[in-house]
This record gives sequence, C-alpha cells and structure tokens, in this order.
Amino acid sequence: MIYNTFQDMKLSALGMGTMRLPVVDGNDAHIDEKAAEAMVAYAMEHGVNYYDTAWGYHDGNSELVVGKALSSYPRESYYLATKFPGYDLANMDRVESIFEKQLEKCGVSYFDFYLFHNVCEMNIDAYLDPKYGIYDYLMQQKKAGRIRHLGFSAHGSLDVIKRFLAAYGKDMEFCQIQLNYLDWRFQDAKAKVELLAEHNIPIWVMEPLRGGKLASLAPTYEATLKEMRPEEEIPAWAFRFLQSIPSVTVTLSGMSDMEQLQANLRTYEEDKPLSAQEMKTLLAITDEMLGKKTLPCTACHYCTSHCPKGLDIPALLALYNEHCFAEGGFIAPMALMAIPKEKWPSACIGCRSCEAVCPQQIKISEAMADFAQKLNG
Repeated sequence: MIYNTFQDMKLSALGMGTMRLPVVDGNDAHIDEKAAEAMVAYAMEHGVNYYDTAWGYHDGNSELVVGKALSSYPRESYYLATKFPGYDLANMDRVESIFEKQLEKCGVSYFDFYLFHNVCEMNIDAYLDPKYGIYDYLMQQKKAGRIRHLGFSAHGSLDVIKRFLAAYGKDMEFCQIQLNYLDWRFQDAKAKVELLAEHNIPIWVMEPLRGGKLASLAPTYEATLKEMRPEEEIPAWAFRFLQSIPSVTVTLSGMSDMEQLQANLRTYEEDKPLSAQEMKTLLAITDEMLGKKTLPCTACHYCTSHCPKGLDIPALLALYNEHCFAEGGFIAPMALMAIPKEKWPSACIGCRSCEAVCPQQIKISEAMADFAQKLNG
C-alpha cells in the first residue's frame, strides 16, 4: 500500500468509501453485513487505514455497519471520517443532535476526520448563515478533541467553493472533490485543484471512476491505452491519473464487492503516475467521449442577450450536458434548486432567438425542452 503524508500521519493513498457496500436483494438500505465486514477485514489486512462514511449512506445504515466492522480493531489503527448532512436543508438546525448520534452509531468517542457534506449551490447560503451555528459547533468539537481534522466535500461550482473558502478556508484542513480524468475539464475540476492549491488545502478524491463509467471504455479507447501500458487494467488508468496530481492525498473508492477491492489494492501497491504523453492521450480520449454525448457550448453568452426570458443558457447547457452524460444523477437537479423556477429550462418558450446568434449552431430550444422532460422523469 502506498501512503501519503498528512500533517503527522501516514494515510493510505486508497481509502475505503462506504456509499456502495454490498447489499441484499438489491435493497440499498439492507447492507450485507457479513460481506461488508469481510471487505473491511481484507482492507485492514492489506494496509487501508482510511474509512469514509456518512449520515445518509445506505439510508442511514452505513455508519452503523462501518462502526461495527471497525470495532474489533484498535482505535488508533484506523482513521474514520463522516460528515454533517447539509445536503438536506432540514438538517441545518440539528448539527448537535446529529453529531452526537453519529458518534453513537459509529461506536467511537471521536472522529479523525469530519466534513461539511456536499457544499453546493443549494446549501451554500445556509452553510454560511451563522444562525444555524454549524461552523461554530464543529469548531467547538474540534477544540474538545472529538473532531481531529475538519474539512469539507463539494459538488458545487468553482464560485461556490470560493465562497465557502472565503468564509471558512482558514480552518479547513482538507477538501473532498469529485475528481477524475473525465471531469478534469468537464466539471472544471482542474480549476478546483488549482484553487485548493492556492489555499494549501490537500485533496481527498471522490468518484475516481465516475460512478463506474471509467471502469470500462469503448474498445477503441481501451486498445489505445493497452498499447501504452499493456499490463495496466482499464480502471487503473483513473487511479494513475490521480497519482499524477501532487495535491491528491487520499482517493476514496466505493467498492461494492471483494473483487473490486482486490483489484484496487493491486493498483495501489505502487505509484505509477502518467507521463506527459500518456496524460495527453487520456485527455484526448475524454474529449472524444464527451463530444459524442454533450453539446459544444463554449459559454460565449451571445445567446443570453437575445433570450426574452433572461435564462442563463450556458449554465443550463452545462447542467444539461452533465445530466445527459451521467444519464441522470443528482448534480443537475441539485444545482437547479438554487435558482428560481422561472429560470429553469422549462421556462424556455422555444422562440429560437438564441439559436440565431449561436456560433456553434446548437439547437438550444430543443435541448431545453429535452432537459425539462428529463427532469420530469
């Protein structure tokens, strides 16, 4: 196992994410505890010392199962992380009761790492609102030793992360972001990495395989990669990409069976970052992948001055591209919750005024109608 230095600790470069534990009969709330415990035991035996859970994972059962699985090991032999569930605005005034319950569920007296969960457009205002006392309470717990290290995770835009850092950046010790070679440009993850570097905040990675989409590629792409590294499995390319980014400290993989765990452990037996040519080839492949499923909006904003409804068309098209490529997911609906419904794609009246000035000749009205339909299921 490769280890990276964080302050005075050595953290396993591969951390075990517990959002996708094995389940019974396809029921996400019913974790296969025996299988999960076997995976934790195997991970511990092979050097994984970082375990990440959260209040909402597996309908609230992940913290229980992870805590139980780790309870047979000395507390100082592993690092446990969980998060305050700000993805649900109904939780904002419950920070104390939730934190106490999390300690109880995990069966521990402190968390090694604790995060503001999912800082995004939907909740940034609430996270920054002092009336909820979230920041103050968590800082108190850190001072009391019940939180050893405080950080945040973010699915939000670069501007949202900037707002959060402007308020709390001086006290954030790490940041967990969605980072993979597909999102390097698609979600502007590169700019997020650079922003965090400016604040000297190390990176924890989530979604390294983009929900499994990077575990296998089209045959032509796989052949190109195999030609450069014949011995490398396709999922390993996603991890080698992350090994090429100096600020990445821990990469969390949500492994749902022993086979995935064993494969990832083999990858993390050694550090093999990409060469400049390999990086160039991999990013060229992602451009092709995205080009087949996304619209070529360059955010020139010519369209916005011609929209009678005042829609932020480039922003909506970016969310449309995300929604189409991911074949659904929570990111686009979550971002839309932060803007008035009269500015949603359903507000488009199909006048095509925007299309008359679009340099890319995008059929914007059709995209807006399709987006609205997809959002409605």
